[in-house]
Amino acid sequence: MCLINFHYNDHPKYKLIVVANRDEEYDRPTEAAHFWENEPNLLAGRDLKQMGTWLGITKQGRFAALTNYRDPNLPVAPKSRGDIVKTFLTRNIAPSDYIEELKETRELFGGYNVIISDGGEIYHYNNILNETSKIQAGTHSLSNCSLNTPWPKVKKGKALLKNYVELHQEDDLNIDELFKIVSNRTKASIEELPDTGVGITLERELSPMFIQMPHYGTRSSTVLLISYDNHISFVERTFKNGLFEFDTKYEFQLEK
Repeated sequence: MCLINFHYNDHPKYKLIVVANRDEEYDRPTEAAHFWENEPNLLAGRDLKQMGTWLGITKQGRFAALTNYRDPNLPVAPKSRGDIVKTFLTRNIAPSDYIEELKETRELFGGYNVIISDGGEIYHYNNILNETSKIQAGTHSLSNCSLNTPWPKVKKGKALLKNYVELHQEDDLNIDELFKIVSNRTKASIEELPDTGVGITLERELSPMFIQMPHYGTRSSTVLLISYDNHISFVERTFKNGLFEFDTKYEFQLEK
């Protein structure tokens, strides 16, 4: 994932609202979201190169999502970051305990941020900064630095999601309207751009919420809604070279 906007514990109907984009090389083999045959409680897309995932939820309400940390000077690491999400979702471990494990193995992975929840509290961990935070109620956004770092896409994503949620306090949320939030392809001005070491031209190409480059860009968008009565709405929208291909939809009740 390269952008995860989410609204937590601050809406009359939904305890978690997630609107996210996964950016990746167009030719990296991927399966759309599904319940995995070897892990039937896990709903997630799958990276067929390393067999991990970037975002998923289980029938018991465990949730995790991951973004890369952008720094071209970091060394190549031996382990796949997609294992971090998959491992949390397929184990019965408390988020705080899992973060302690991640701290011990932080140098085995490339730079990353991960958000994890067992259905209750939500935590964020960044392995490069080695920082942990228990996430408070409200609107948050995570791209390729750390939680709520004020990059243009982070500020825009937070503002659009917060505004939409505030205008629909008594309503069912509209999935298509939420997808519109992360479909914005406007590039940031040069003055707004962060300096992550990739050069100003690439920084600007990576600055929109929805990225479309010749060989890299937004491969999928995900909307996840978890209501206070534990109903799940999960929709993944798949793109090919920046163009819409299909939606994958799941609705179910969390198991007790």
